[in-house]
Amino acid sequence: MKRTWKVAATVCLAGLAAMPAIAQNNGMDVYQSKCQMCHGREGTGNTPAGKAIKAVSFKSPALMKATDAELIAAVKNGKGRMPAYSGKLSDTQIKAAIAYIRKLQHS
Repeated sequence: MKRTWKVAATVCLAGLAAMPAIAQNNGMDVYQSKCQMCHGREGTGNTPAGKAIKAVSFKSPALMKATDAELIAAVKNGKGRMPAYSGKLSDTQIKAAIAYIRKLQHS
């Protein structure tokens, strides 16, 4: 019985230790599942789908200057041919994806 509790406690602690890593990857995961098809791995829009919808590079001066609030609004409401993700992604997921996009802009 004691062994079972020790194993359970160890598993729980390992799960808690992994949580920060999961949270850090959330923005990348959201980006890869929802954005990368059009915006591309580096965020330049240089994909067949990105070219078809004329996706703007995240490294363009206009998007580099855009505020987080402006980017969040574009994700929630859609912009141009980009679909709206309001109701499809949580606010937390959208903010995490924007944070990841900011990393792409500076890479």
